Amino acid sequence: MAPMHLTPREEERLLIAAGADLARRRIARGAQLGATDAIALVSDAVLEAAWDGATLDAAIEVGKAAVPPHALLPGTASLVPQVQVEALFPHGSVLVVVPAPFGPPEPDGPGAVRPGTDRRALAPGRRRSPCTIHNAGRDSIWISSHAPLDALNDAITIGGLPDGRWRLDVPAGISRRIDAGEQIEVTAVEMTGEAP
Repeated sequence: MAPMHLTPREEERLLIAAGADLARRRIARGAQLGATDAIALVSDAVLEAAWDGATLDAAIEVGKAAVPPHALLPGTASLVPQVQVEALFPHGSVLVVVPAPFGPPEPDGPGAVRPGTDRRALAPGRRRSPCTIHNAGRDSIWISSHAPLDALNDAITIGGLPDGRWRLDVPAGISRRIDAGEQIEVTAVEMTGEAP
């Protein structure tokens, strides 16, 4: 027997079919599905619907209905906010996105954010200073929360800061956009530690 040569896409399709078959067998015997099995079953349902000529909206609905809610392990909905699969429709390939395929996440499920009730000071005890930031360049520039203000793009000028190393006084992960020609007033907070 000659070896079978498969494209990467064909190999992926067969793996999804095998995972979906495993999921169906688990459901049939009353076992619950984890994220991997459930994703395979949703993906398989979408791929088959597309193959059969369903519309994109219909394929998404088939994907959402593929796994009964009682067949999921607790927390699965929280782990899978969406499923994306490239499906071959009669008109060509389309990336199908099935949002919340297992319903909304549990409020206290995996990845849940439980904000505290107390307010925390950011960089407590550090000096703060108002300053101006001017973008003399042609393009918008983003300044991230922990970028040293003395090490920015040459198009940026900072005014009004005392000596020292400073950064924007914003929470970690926040950035400020400064459009070309724009000047903004911000508060900076002194950085600690040595310059790299």
